[in-house]
Amino acid sequence: MTDETVPSDIPTSRMLSWARNSTVYRLERRMMTEKQLFDAISRKAKEKFDGISAAQLKAIADFAVKFAYDNKVLDDHAYAEISTRSAVRGGKSKRAIAQKLAAKGVSSDKVEAALEEADDLYAAAIFARKRAFGPFRRVELDEKRKAKELSAFARNGFSLDIGRKVFDMSFEDAEEVILAGRL
Repeated sequence: MTDETVPSDIPTSRMLSWARNSTVYRLERRMMTEKQLFDAISRKAKEKFDGISAAQLKAIADFAVKFAYDNKVLDDHAYAEISTRSAVRGGKSKRAIAQKLAAKGVSSDKVEAALEEADDLYAAAIFARKRAFGPFRRVELDEKRKAKELSAFARNGFSLDIGRKVFDMSFEDAEEVILAGRL
């Protein structure tokens, strides 16, 4: 093998230019975490550049992340806060939100900070309204229905206390919780 066919550990200027453009393209379309950007750039670079070395892949992805931070378009803390607010308004529990953010590579301290403002009772009331459970139920309650509703709260990450509280609320109380929790 000649020296020309052995891939260098240093990415070429063409690779870095592609990484910069690809970063801009991705972040213009949606917010991403640092891990998501790193993984996306790595995956696409592997497809785009034949014979790219592992060191070059890492260097390109690191360059893309640094470029995004330098241009203030990548912020895991803001991502966690925005995602948390949106998820709570959608009826997601703190536990479910924390798992989703962790899977996207957001650090636990940033997840904790974002979840401080989240209200599980509000989210559970939204969840009940979406699923027509508890105070929003449109059918007659029997033991099978009660078990189904309470287990749905548990499967979606709400504690038994929160699930029972919303389950036992009157329609007016539930609406009051929802109205009080709106941001």
